[in-house]
Amino acid sequence: MTASTRAETPPRRGPGRRLSTFLSARPRLRLALLLAGPAAWLVVAYLGSLAVLFASAFWQVDALTTEVVHTFTLQNFKDILSTDVYRTITLRTVAMAAAVTVTDAVIAFPIAFYMAKVASARTRRLLVVAILMPLWASYLVKVYAWRIILSEEGILNWALEPFGLKGPGLGAGNVAPWLVFSYIWLPYMILPVYAGLERIPDSLMEASSDLGAKSLRTFRQVVLPIAFPAIVAGSIFTFSLTLGDYIIPLQVSSKQFIGNVVYDNVGVANNLPFAAAYATVPVLIMVVYLAVARKLGAFDSL
Repeated sequence: MTASTRAETPPRRGPGRRLSTFLSARPRLRLALLLAGPAAWLVVAYLGSLAVLFASAFWQVDALTTEVVHTFTLQNFKDILSTDVYRTITLRTVAMAAAVTVTDAVIAFPIAFYMAKVASARTRRLLVVAILMPLWASYLVKVYAWRIILSEEGILNWALEPFGLKGPGLGAGNVAPWLVFSYIWLPYMILPVYAGLERIPDSLMEASSDLGAKSLRTFRQVVLPIAFPAIVAGSIFTFSLTLGDYIIPLQVSSKQFIGNVVYDNVGVANNLPFAAAYATVPVLIMVVYLAVARKLGAFDSL
């Protein structure tokens, strides 16, 4: 074979090149293959575990053998709805989640507004790092740190003693878990609100001022309506995380919350069907909450 013949012969393509050419002409197939792995993981690990959870909620435990009986029954849900203790725990948990959400929103908004509209670029970067830094610490370390702060001999009582005051302590009150919840989940509220405020053009607020609106009116009629979906987006995190947490109440209070009841029935009581049934309560609450958040446009700010 002469040199001219070899030059005219097209180079042979390998299987990788042929596969690339095949997929480049089929964008839908390429997208399906790209999402196949994450979608399979979502279906098997997440949706599959939820399906098992909902299925086991309709089972029961045999009183004599303590074995799980795989027969359909609504007794677990009847016990939850008919028992005053479980209704009280559910209301307490929802009220705590709402209180933590409102507290974090009130604290987060001025911080996020300063970061987005007032602070210089260098200060903004420092504040972002300061907000993210607590997330790098262990969740348990932060909870135990608050346990030490709120203890009888903790720094909070030491600081309040000269004024004749005393901290909430680690007793049966709701103040201690409210403080710890609000601290732990605060970054999850600041970041979405900051992202929502950053998207508001400065010219919009300047136009409001030029039209004679005072600062309070500009905030109430211009800034707050635009930033409200971002606040709702942040509330999804604070509300849901508080709703399902059991470690903070276990460490700083003797009050029972939904997470504690589920944890006790999984471990001490060994009643997995009842634990699964009670675990569906926060799931259903969050489904309603997310539906309302979607109506308010919160997903546009995530």
